[in-house]
Amino acid sequence: MRTSELHSSEYDAYYRPYLDLVPDSPLTEALAYGLDTTISFFDELPMETWSYRYAPDKWTPKDILQHLSDTERVFSYRALSISRNPQSILPGFDENVFADAALANEMSIKILMEEFIAVRKSTISLFRNLDTTRLKHIGIANSKPLSARAAGFIICGHEIHHCNIIKERYLA
Repeated sequence: MRTSELHSSEYDAYYRPYLDLVPDSPLTEALAYGLDTTISFFDELPMETWSYRYAPDKWTPKDILQHLSDTERVFSYRALSISRNPQSILPGFDENVFADAALANEMSIKILMEEFIAVRKSTISLFRNLDTTRLKHIGIANSKPLSARAAGFIICGHEIHHCNIIKERYLA
């Protein structure tokens, strides 16, 4: 399954900008590539950047890395639920509530990186073991249609989006 094979009926239009960031490749390859590039990206962040906020109400890179892990868990769960039961109706989640509760800025960079790696490896395993039929199942998440495979590609695009934000607003 490649991003070019997704149909617009498989996801809400809100996610199109994320999907447009994902290279046209098989899903598990996109996830593995994202793991490598995101680890390298965060490994190269200057230490002083990890706690930087470009505006008072904005997240730090620590918050963003935790947000990537949290969001990936949510979308992986959505993909799992939808792949097993296309009649799934799943709630939304408030990323700001999650970020506030996560207390990422109190965590070490090492712990945040280890968590991201563990989450991504689990996600790759999940999608590696879903067949084409189950990947195409469409359920409802946050009151909108979502296929299992679209959830996986959204994870990839969401990650690229946030790395781009860090480049543009934290490293410029």
